[in-house]
Amino acid sequence: MNSDTAAPLSDATLDELAETIAADATVVGIGESTRFSRETFGVREQLFRRLVQHHGFRALAVQDGAGAAADLDGYVRTGEGSAESALDGAWRPWRTAEMAATLEWIRAFNKDHPHDPVRIFGVKPVQARSEDYDAVLDHIRESAPERWAEAASHLEPIRTAHRVDEHVQRARGTHPGRPFADHARDALALVRSLPGVDHADGIVARMRLIADFHERSVAGSGNYAGDAVVCADAIGDHQRRTGRRVVYWDGIAHTSAAAVTMGSAPERGPQASAGSLLRERFGTRYVSVAIGFHHGDVGVATVPEPAGDLIDAMLGEADAAAHWLDLRLDAVRRRWDGPAKARVISGVYTPLRDAAEHIAVAGLADAFDVLIHIRQVSPVRWLP
Repeated sequence: MNSDTAAPLSDATLDELAETIAADATVVGIGESTRFSRETFGVREQLFRRLVQHHGFRALAVQDGAGAAADLDGYVRTGEGSAESALDGAWRPWRTAEMAATLEWIRAFNKDHPHDPVRIFGVKPVQARSEDYDAVLDHIRESAPERWAEAASHLEPIRTAHRVDEHVQRARGTHPGRPFADHARDALALVRSLPGVDHADGIVARMRLIADFHERSVAGSGNYAGDAVVCADAIGDHQRRTGRRVVYWDGIAHTSAAAVTMGSAPERGPQASAGSLLRERFGTRYVSVAIGFHHGDVGVATVPEPAGDLIDAMLGEADAAAHWLDLRLDAVRRRWDGPAKARVISGVYTPLRDAAEHIAVAGLADAFDVLIHIRQVSPVRWLP
């Protein structure tokens, strides 16, 4: 698959951007305001290529579990299977033609650099996967068939969250009703009650993984910010252990180098992000890049022009398909710094709630070193 991701910045501009970002960086967090735009992904991917080719970055950290990321890493290391099959168990936002093209590019780079390859790792620990549900249900079918239907009534509805997050199902009106974490806890209690299950082949451990997945999800925890400490630890530990320079891909709420307040939960106040913890640990060697946009079709919705109090609206005043700012420069910082709100478009976005779909930061230049703004966007292409 050849990459034809949309990158609405010239090659020369992307070269300059990558050089600016890479200068003294050990970890670069490149965050998008949405995971559904070809153009924002395209800019991020093109920057990543340049950071690898010209600036020695050799690790890509993605928001996913260690097991799913290991599949991606296995493909780019060995070429076994296909990029699409490597993405089978990945978090839904990664399952796009654009991401598959990225994996194929990394694989080609690694073939040409067998002694200096790019590696991929997840910022979350090992998480439950489809085969864990199968193993639990198969064990119950064999050991306690009279309880299989009860177990399936808990596990079959909730395994759908591995394709469409539970909180997204609720927003779309497709959720079956009962919280998935409650189903998972009931299934765990059922498994623990089975005779001889402690001697089975890791069945209790698999069921615990399933319960943990649902309890730690956005819907289960009520926390959109995620577990910042876990993510930052994973990135910091990998960098210290391997010495590799790392590019971290996530949403801007996670890559921000300062605490963020979610517009959907302002009562929680500022919350630490993975990027804010990385800034504490790496100082200015952690560089935070934010890619946002003005308006367009992202597939899940047609996003209107932003409200006037959003940084996206102010950046959109420039008459350009795309442009960027380096907030580390004194003159730019003086012009743009201060409290700011930046739009975020997630899977639960609806134009009816547009005013709440943002993050807020106390200081724009503390949160982001570089801002990239794209005028109009179009949807990513989902894999089957």
